[in-house]
Amino acid sequence: MSRFNYEELAALHKIARILTQAGELRDHLEKTMDELSKRLGMERGMISILDQTTKDAWLEVARGVDIEGLDIRYKLGEGITGKVAQTGRPMAIANLGKENLFLDRTGARKNLDRSQLAFLCVPILYDGKVVGVLSADKLTHKVTDLEEEVAILSAVAELIGKAVHGLGLEEENRRLRKMLSNTRAISTDIIGNSKPMLDVLSLISQVADSSTTVLINGETGTGKELVARAIHANSPRKGGPFIQVNCAAMPDTLVESELFGHEKGAFTGAIQRRRGLFEEAHGGTIFLDEIGELSQAAQAKVLRVLQEKQLQPLGSSRTVTVNVRVIAATNRNLEQDVAGGRFRADLFYRLNVFPIYMPTLRERGSDIILLTDHFILKYAKMLGKRVKRISTPALDMLLAYHWPGNVRELENCIERAVILAPGDSIESVHLPPSLQMKSKEAAKKERGKLETLVNAYERSLIIDALKDARGNQTRAAKLLATTKRIIQYKIAKYEIDPTRFKAKRLA
Repeated sequence: MSRFNYEELAALHKIARILTQAGELRDHLEKTMDELSKRLGMERGMISILDQTTKDAWLEVARGVDIEGLDIRYKLGEGITGKVAQTGRPMAIANLGKENLFLDRTGARKNLDRSQLAFLCVPILYDGKVVGVLSADKLTHKVTDLEEEVAILSAVAELIGKAVHGLGLEEENRRLRKMLSNTRAISTDIIGNSKPMLDVLSLISQVADSSTTVLINGETGTGKELVARAIHANSPRKGGPFIQVNCAAMPDTLVESELFGHEKGAFTGAIQRRRGLFEEAHGGTIFLDEIGELSQAAQAKVLRVLQEKQLQPLGSSRTVTVNVRVIAATNRNLEQDVAGGRFRADLFYRLNVFPIYMPTLRERGSDIILLTDHFILKYAKMLGKRVKRISTPALDMLLAYHWPGNVRELENCIERAVILAPGDSIESVHLPPSLQMKSKEAAKKERGKLETLVNAYERSLIIDALKDARGNQTRAAKLLATTKRIIQYKIAKYEIDPTRFKAKRLA
């Protein structure tokens, strides 16, 4: 037999019907609060939604409380609402007048006798996590069993879990749209309108105005230098120098001299004084490409400049102060290098203030078409050729290829094709043999352009889910409404590394 009485069951039934009707989520929740008041004797009630990023709970829906124009928030653990959001456990207060945790942020009860009120607060769960908090107060003389009151309010919270989660997502999307609308347009040579590239452009726009150190991660050939140049070109330092350093090409014996300069006679062959690259970049930006290739000794010297903004040229007793923004890039997994003792943890922390991940060409879907058109125009003009387009079969080959060399490989491929093409169109025969072999293989498997684009989109969805789930494949499967086994198959099929999206933890 149910523990709820007739009126309580009727309220739950009515609320369930409200939530299945068409309409706005906020309207559904407001009608739910009306039902709690009408059938269950609730004096005042509130629904707070948990911000999944900041973990603050903001008051979103209320009945019997005027919240018009107010921005009421509870930090995790703050007050009764914050405590319930933090613990995920309900709280019931028989006498509100004796409860110190009650904050009354709305001021709705400041002129009331709180000793005559009981207060109930329960978590709202969706997919196993707290997404909000439902609270209500009732007159003490109408409460006969606190445990029973918590049970019925918890049942309501269970019913509205999906609606509260949805309303939270709507609010998050509104904030994101507002943030993007406030993001200024940036000048850049980066080509692409896929979601991964739009994310990169948004990050560039956000970080460009500051002097924050940026670490760009990505495979060789993905365009990390373009990101560094875009940050510099859209920053207040754009009038200053942009100095690029290929750390992988510098021998250990020359690192100190190249980066920090030297005095005349500092070593054999130092026939004159020379300024280092950090000093050359004063007032501008220095881009340390492939920084993961630096030796431990060189890492220590770079760390000192980052920490102290000062350097000492080789063979000199003088100290030089530099005003330089540092942007670093790597194709290595520096976290693994830190764990293996190959890269200094303190330098990694200094560099990784604002990380940007540069997606591979495989992750960028239809950007391949945009880049192909761009490179055709570029090399036709440069080489004096009349090539204007690429044939559909040749384009299918480009879309089906896995591009281990990323954008750089695509550019080289188009340059070669423009040279070979005698007319105004690039044909399949003008593409490298490696792509043609891939095309024959693809033809056997009946892979066309549409399927390739669908696969690219599916890969993008899986990557987004893994980002949201912090690399947890079970949670990613739930977000995509599929099974973990299917997700694991797709991850293997698309060569996705889920560890890349795990929360950053270093020893």
